[in-house]
Amino acid sequence: MNKVIDISVLDGVIKRTIETVETSKTQIFDIAESARQQGNSLKFDLHELRQEISKVIQKVDALELAYRKSRNRLVQVSRNFHMYTEDDIRIAYEEASRIQVELSIYRERENNLKRRRNDLERQLRTLEETIDRAEKLVSQMSVVLGYLTGDLSKIGEALESAKQTQLMGLKIIQAQEEERKRVAREIHDGPAQSMANVVLRSEIVERMLKNERILEAQMELHELKEMVRLSLADVRRIIFDLRPMALDDLGLVPTLQKYIQTCEERIRASIDLVVFGVEPPLRSSVKAAIFRLVQECLNNVEKHAGASSVQVKLEFLQESLSLVVKDDGVGFDLEKRMANGNSFGLLGMRERVQLLEGSVDLQSTPGEGTKVIFQIPLKI
Repeated sequence: MNKVIDISVLDGVIKRTIETVETSKTQIFDIAESARQQGNSLKFDLHELRQEISKVIQKVDALELAYRKSRNRLVQVSRNFHMYTEDDIRIAYEEASRIQVELSIYRERENNLKRRRNDLERQLRTLEETIDRAEKLVSQMSVVLGYLTGDLSKIGEALESAKQTQLMGLKIIQAQEEERKRVAREIHDGPAQSMANVVLRSEIVERMLKNERILEAQMELHELKEMVRLSLADVRRIIFDLRPMALDDLGLVPTLQKYIQTCEERIRASIDLVVFGVEPPLRSSVKAAIFRLVQECLNNVEKHAGASSVQVKLEFLQESLSLVVKDDGVGFDLEKRMANGNSFGLLGMRERVQLLEGSVDLQSTPGEGTKVIFQIPLKI
């Protein structure tokens, strides 16, 4: 006898699950933020400690040199004691003893500081591992939340849908979350780290100014200015990757030219953009979709192809657009890739092209590179 699933009960279970997952996600995020703040504090302490160690090492080196000289003086006096007064002998002995004691003190201080430095470095590594694990957990929970907070009114249909459709839906959510994680990581590793470093080094500048070390402070401020300039460039690059404003201002071809120039520096491969025909006025959604197709292809080249040469050919016809991306990389066995379930990149591009009522054809052979051909109708 078939049991009828009570959707309202299932809906209540999912809502309670969502609340629990959201609470857990917030708690894990708070742990990560707390660990990050502790890490920044440890980095500051470690910076100060390393400077102090450097000064102590210099002092130890100077004392070792002075001690060797005093010992040589003492040996000289001892061997030729008849040539020196008792005061000379006493002074030579006391000087050697004084330097020896001071050297022992500074050596012990150096060892203590190094032990403390090693301990701080271990703590910092542990915190960084904690942050990394927490970020992975938050990302995984976000995927679950995205799946659970979908259209609950269609749960009945979802239960009856094909397994491949469910898998595709989950992978789309994963892709969205991975993109958000990538952007968050870029901001964290780029501008956020730079700004934290600016705060740290500005505090150092304040100390220099209080101690009237004007020249050193000026040099430090010059470096800070350069750091802020580079951070601004990082922010502009991240914004460009999210949504190139040039698409609306300049059009598709100039935007692709700018993006490909950036990709060449990152991928370290020669990328040629060949355009046939004149770009017609296109809808914003069409320009964005074509740009994303090129972006996805070049991302795949960077991650998997190992290519030295890439060609992007864009041809504007009377009623359609042809886009071909070809590389001379390692290639792959398409049937094996599809069988292993590693075809999400192709599925994602197909989904995007289908929205434009177009088609995509992927051709690849191991050792002979990869070629992706898109045909997209133009509805001006």
